[in-house]
Amino acid sequence: MNKRLLSSIGAVSAIGASVAGYYLKEKGNRQKLKQNFRNLKNKLFNTEKQYSIFDNAGVPDQVPSIEHEQLENSKMVSEGSQFGVQYYNEKKEEDEPK
Repeated sequence: MNKRLLSSIGAVSAIGASVAGYYLKEKGNRQKLKQNFRNLKNKLFNTEKQYSIFDNAGVPDQVPSIEHEQLENSKMVSEGSQFGVQYYNEKKEEDEPK
């Protein structure tokens, strides 16, 4: 029975390795998997400093994880838009204890 168990474990392992190889042959899938592992590692070990969305809005081009929306926000501000800056400053003033 041990031989049968070992052979079935070996067969399942070979099938799993084949499926993983087929899935990971595309670069996009490899990048997704790497990013998911990084996110899981950061979530488990909390190695990355967590910023709130509001704090990111104040300095969109200076945060460690730059997203598309943050880049668009900094682009609008660099082009002269003041709405986001005024909103951020007003909220910061409201939150500060007097």
